[in-house]
Amino acid sequence: MAASIFAAVPRAPPVAVFKLTADFREDADSRKVNLGVGAYRTDEGQPWVLPVVKKVEQLIANDSSLNHEYLPILGLPEFRANASRIALGEDSPAIKQNRIGSVQSLGGTGALRIGAEFLRRWYNGNNNTATPVYISAPSWENHNSVFVDAGFKDIRTYHYWDAAKRGLDLQGLLDDMEKAPEFSIFILHACAHNPTGTDPTPDQWKQIAAVMKRRFLFPFFDSAYQGFASGSLDKDAWAVRYFVSEGFELFCAQSFSKNFGLYNERVGNLTVVGKDADNVQRVLSQMEKIVRTTWSNPPSQGARIVATTLSSPQLFAEWKDNVKTMADRVLLMRSELRSRLESLGTPGTWNHITEQIGMFSFTGLNPKQVEYMIKEKHIYLMASGRINMCGLTTKNLDYVAKSIHEAVTKIQ
Repeated sequence: MAASIFAAVPRAPPVAVFKLTADFREDADSRKVNLGVGAYRTDEGQPWVLPVVKKVEQLIANDSSLNHEYLPILGLPEFRANASRIALGEDSPAIKQNRIGSVQSLGGTGALRIGAEFLRRWYNGNNNTATPVYISAPSWENHNSVFVDAGFKDIRTYHYWDAAKRGLDLQGLLDDMEKAPEFSIFILHACAHNPTGTDPTPDQWKQIAAVMKRRFLFPFFDSAYQGFASGSLDKDAWAVRYFVSEGFELFCAQSFSKNFGLYNERVGNLTVVGKDADNVQRVLSQMEKIVRTTWSNPPSQGARIVATTLSSPQLFAEWKDNVKTMADRVLLMRSELRSRLESLGTPGTWNHITEQIGMFSFTGLNPKQVEYMIKEKHIYLMASGRINMCGLTTKNLDYVAKSIHEAVTKIQ
C-alpha cells in the first residue's frame, strides 16, 4: 500500500494548558487539584453559569422575532456598540466624536488575529512583515503565535516581570520602549496581566504612554478580564481610556469569556479608535475583507446574550453584581493562601499573591518545584509557576498551602 500523502507531517506538541487538564482528568488521586485551566470555578470547584446569563438565555429562547439568518460580516451591531462602550466608557470623547468602530470576533483570540492580519497588510506600509511586534516577557503564549501566523517576522519581547522583586520591571519596560524602532507594535495587557497578575499603576501607565507617544509606538491592548480583575469595569479599563484621552489611535481586543462565563460561545470584539470617522470606516472596510475569508460572519448566540445584558440598565446592574461575586471570590482566595503560607513560615515573601490581580498568580515556584507539586502532590499548575486562583477552594486551601510550603522547603 502506498504511503499516505500526510506521512511527512510531524505531530505538533500539545497545547500546554489543555494537556495539563487532560492529565488532571486521568489522575485517580482523590487529593488532586487543578490550578491550571483559565476558567472561573465556584467554591465547590464547579463551572458557574452566571444567573444573569441564564435569565437572558431564557429571554432569547422566548423571543419569537429572532431567527438564524446570517449576521452582518462585522457582527451584531448592538453587540459591537455596547462592547466598545464598556471598554471606552460612557463619556468617551472618541465615541462622541464618532471615531471608533468595532468587529465582532470569535473570542479575544479572534479579535487579536483580525487586528494582526490588518496591521500586517496595512500598517507601516503595505504588507510590512518586518514591523517589530513587542510582547511582554512573560505573556500569554498565544500572543506570539497569533502574530507569527499573521505573517510578522520580527517578534520581540519587552521587559515586564522582575523575578527578584516579584513585581513589575518598569525601568526595563520603559528602556525597551525607548530603544524600539518607531512604529513598532506593542501588545499591552489592559488589566490582570496573564500570567503574572501584575499591572502597572495609573502613574506607571502615564509614563508608558508618554514614551509610546514620543516614539510613535502603536498600542494594541488585550482586554480579557474587564470587571473580573478588580470587580470594577471602570478601574479595569483605566489604561485603555487614558491612552484614548491622550489622542492615541489604537486597537483593543476584548473577550467576554471570563467576565460573562461564556467560554465556549467565543464572544469577542475588536475596538478600533482612529483620528476621525473617515479613517475608521476605511479600516473597517478592510477588516470586513479579512473576516470574509476567515469566518465569513460570526455566530449570534453569545453576542445576543452580551448585547441584551449591556443594553438593559437592570440586566447590566445584575451582571456587574455577578462579576463582582467572581472577583471577590478570587480576592478572598488570594488573601487566604497568603495568610496560610505566612503562618506556615514558608521561605520567601508572599505579599505578591495579594498584590497581583485577576484570575492568575505568578507564584515564583521554579520548574522543579512545579514538577514536585504535580508528581508528588497531584496539584496541577503551569511550568511557569502560574496558578489559577479560582482552582482554590475553602476545602483545598490548606492542602495546597502545605504542598507549596513542602515544595519550597524541599526543592531548591
